[in-house]
Amino acid sequence: MRVPLSWLREYVDLPATETGRDVQAKLVSAGLEVETVEQLGADLKGPLAVGQVLTIEELEGFKKPIRFCTVDVGTANGTGEPQEIVCGARNFAVGDKVVVVLPGAVLPGGFAIAARKTYGRTSHGMICSSDELGMGDDGTKGIIVLPPETEVGKDAIELLELVDEVLDIAVTANRGDCLSLRGVAREAAIAYGLPLRDPALIDVPAPNAFGYPVQVSEPLGCDRFTARTVTGLSPEARSPIWLKRRLQKVGMRPISLAVDVTNYVMTELGQPLHAYDRSLVQGTIGVRRAGEGEQIVTLDGVTRKLHAEDLVITDDRGPIGLAGVMGGADTEIADHDDEQKSTGDVVIEAAHFDAVSIARTARRHKLSSEASRRFERGVDPAAAAAAAQRTVDLLVLLAGGTADAGVTEVTTPSGPHTITVPADHPDKVAGVGYGRETVVRRLQEIGCDVYGQDELIVTVPSWRPDLAEINDLAEEVIRLEGYENLPSTLPKPPSGRGLTHRQRLHRRVGRALAGAGYVEAPNYPFIGEGVFDQLGLDADDPARRVVRLTNPLNDEEPALRTSLLPGLLGALRRNDGRGSHDLALFETGLVFHPREAAGVAGHLPVDRRPTDEEIAALDAVLPEQPRHVATVLAGAREQAGWWGKGRPADWADAVEAGRAVAREAGAELIVRQGQYGPWHPGRCAEFVVVADGTETVVGHAGELHPRVVKALGLPARTSAMELNLDVLEAVGDGTPQAPGISTFPVATQDVALVVDAFVPNAEVEAALREGAGNLLEGIRLFDVYVNDDQLGEGRKSLAYALRFRAADRTLTVDEASAARDAAVALAGDRTGAVLRG
Repeated sequence: MRVPLSWLREYVDLPATETGRDVQAKLVSAGLEVETVEQLGADLKGPLAVGQVLTIEELEGFKKPIRFCTVDVGTANGTGEPQEIVCGARNFAVGDKVVVVLPGAVLPGGFAIAARKTYGRTSHGMICSSDELGMGDDGTKGIIVLPPETEVGKDAIELLELVDEVLDIAVTANRGDCLSLRGVAREAAIAYGLPLRDPALIDVPAPNAFGYPVQVSEPLGCDRFTARTVTGLSPEARSPIWLKRRLQKVGMRPISLAVDVTNYVMTELGQPLHAYDRSLVQGTIGVRRAGEGEQIVTLDGVTRKLHAEDLVITDDRGPIGLAGVMGGADTEIADHDDEQKSTGDVVIEAAHFDAVSIARTARRHKLSSEASRRFERGVDPAAAAAAAQRTVDLLVLLAGGTADAGVTEVTTPSGPHTITVPADHPDKVAGVGYGRETVVRRLQEIGCDVYGQDELIVTVPSWRPDLAEINDLAEEVIRLEGYENLPSTLPKPPSGRGLTHRQRLHRRVGRALAGAGYVEAPNYPFIGEGVFDQLGLDADDPARRVVRLTNPLNDEEPALRTSLLPGLLGALRRNDGRGSHDLALFETGLVFHPREAAGVAGHLPVDRRPTDEEIAALDAVLPEQPRHVATVLAGAREQAGWWGKGRPADWADAVEAGRAVAREAGAELIVRQGQYGPWHPGRCAEFVVVADGTETVVGHAGELHPRVVKALGLPARTSAMELNLDVLEAVGDGTPQAPGISTFPVATQDVALVVDAFVPNAEVEAALREGAGNLLEGIRLFDVYVNDDQLGEGRKSLAYALRFRAADRTLTVDEASAARDAAVALAGDRTGAVLRG
C-alpha cells in the first residue's frame, strides 16, 4: 500500500516538521511494516511552468518528425517573450496548454536543462512528458496536455504536485483496513495522539424503494449490496490533475473519470467499487453462484470459464462480473476516446463479499486485482454506503451529473462481534502491568466500544474483522504500547539436559552421509498428489493418504509430504538441468500421515504453561510425524582421472547409504530383494529390522524405475534410498560402540557356496554368522558368479571371506577350519547351500 504523505495529512493534522521518515518510525513502532519512503521530486529543480503553444513549424530533412514551437510561459522566463523550443512529440497542437521546463532547471535523474542548438535551431528548454518528470504512467504517451482552463505561467511543480513523500507499506494478511488511506490515517492518529478526520463519516441517504433493482441470491457470499445511480454525466468530463496525481502516487494508472473516481474512493476508504454503464445493464442486477459451463469476458479481455463456487454479478443475460475480483467487458464504461459507445448514466456498486470466496476465485482464475486483495483481507461492511455516496458526490462534482434519488441497499442482518476479556489479560500475556485504564484507552483508540470493570465487554469495530478472540485484543494493546517496551527476560533452563537421543542420532546421520560425499538439500514439506502417480505408487498405497492444508501457499502443492523423495528428486532434477550432473543429495526431515479419527486442534493458553492433559489432547489430533532420511544419486560416484577409470553411481551406493544410517543408529539391518513403487523391481532392496520377533520394513533403496525417471525428468539410472529413522532409533542399541582391538592375528577362510538364484545373500550371510559362532569377527561377500553350464540352471555362487579371531589366543588352523565348517553346515541346512567344487 503506497501512502502519499500529502494525502495522509488531509485526515490527520501531523506536525508540519514531520517528514516521511518520522512518520515511518511512528508507524513501524505501531506494528506496520513501512518498507520504504520514496522521495518524489527530491532532485527536481525549477523553473517549470505552464505554457501555451503559440506556433508550430514542421522541420523537414530529418530522419524523424521535428517541430519548432513557440510557447507562451507568461513571466516565468523573466521576459514575458515566447519561448522557442524544439520538440519531437506530436500529440499536442497550437493552443494546447503544456508543461515547459526552462533553462537552469534540473529534471529527475540529474538531467540539467540549458539552451542548446539542435536540428539547426536553438531550443530554450523542453516541453515535458510525464516520464521526464518522474510522474509515472498517466495512461497516455507523449507530452502532458493540461486542461484548457490552466493558467499560463503557473508553477508546474506545485500544479502537478511533483514534490511529495510516499510511504510504501507491506500490509499483512490480517490488516485489510490498512489497504486504505482511512486505515493508515487511523494508525497515524493513534501513534501521534491526534484526532482523526474519518472520510467515511459523511451523510448517507436512507435506502428506499426507488433505487436500481438488485437481487442477492447468495446472502452468505454477499451480505451487503448498495447500488446508486448517477445520470447526465458529461461525456467530455476528464479526471482533474489532483485526482490523476493521487492515483499515480499510489501506483494506479488513470483511465477515465468514472473508473478513476471508483479507484480513488477505494484507495481512500478501502471499499472496492464498480461502475456499470447503465445503458448496457439489462434488467435486475443479481448476485449468485456461477452455473457450470458459464463464461464471462472480463475487463482484461480474457474469456474465463466459471466454476460452480465462483460468486458472480449478473443481469438478465447472465454474468456481467466476477464478484469482488473484476468486472465484465459487456457493461464496461467507455473511455472518453471511444467513439463507438458513450453514456451519461452509471450504476455504482458497493458490496461486501465473503473473504474466503473471493480469495478462492482470484486464485482459481489466477486473477489478482486491487479489489480482490482488499476483500481477501477483510473490508469494512459498514463503509459500503459511505463509499457509494462519496463516489456519487465526486461524479456529480467533476462530471456535472445528477444523483438519482433512488438508494438500493440489500443487507443480511448481523450483530456486532463482541468479546469478553479480563482486564488484566494483556498484562499476563506481555508480562507487563499495563493496568485497566491503559487497556481500555488503547482498545477505544482502535474503535472498540468497551464496558465493564474486571471483565471487559469489547465490541469490535466493523473495520477490524481480524479481532476474533481475546489474544487479538491483547496484541492490539501490546503493539500500541510499543513492542520495544517489552522487557527481555531470558529463560533459565535446567543444566545438564543437552540434546535428546533423537537429536543426537539426527546429527550423527547427517555427519555420516556428509562424510560419504552427500550434500544436504532440505526441501519444503509440500507436495501435489499427482506426484504419487509419477512415482508409480499403487492406488491403495498408504503413502497416498495425505494431510491437506486448509490454506496452502501453492494450490498445486496443497498437501504435506508422506515421503522425502519428491522434494529430493526435484532438487536433483533442477541441479542436473543447471549443469551439475554428478549428484549425491540427502535430507532428514519429518513426513506426515493423517490419523484415523483426528478431531480439531484447540488453542493452547499463552498466560501459563499448558497442562499435560492439554498438550496430550493437542498431540492426539496432530498427524503422525515420523522422521525419515533419504538419499538420491545420479552421474559419477567416483571421478575418472590420471589415477584410473571412474565409476557411475548405482543401486549398490543407495543400499550402502542405508547401511551407513543403520550403523549410526546401532541397528541390525536386514537387506533383501524387494519391490516397491518408484524402484526398479529387479534392482530394489528392502530394509528390514527385527524387534520382539517381528519383522518391520523400514525402507527401500536401489535404482529407480525407468518410467519414474522419465515421468520426473531425471537423469538415467538415478538411484535413491529412504528409511524411517524413528524406527531405527527404537530398535537400535544407542550410540555405536568402537570396535575392540585384539593383539592376536586374524585367520581368514574363504568359502564359495552354490545356492538357488532366488536365495538372498542376507539369508546365507545370517546362517554363516550364526554357525561360525563367537570366533567370527567379520564376513564379506566378495564375488557373485552365475554360469548355467558349470553351476546348473537357476543356480549362483556366492563367495565369502570369513575373518576369525580370538580375544585371548592365536587360533590354530584346525579351530578356524572347524568354525568355517560349522558355518557352512548351518548355511546348507537353512538355505540348501553346497560348497562349490
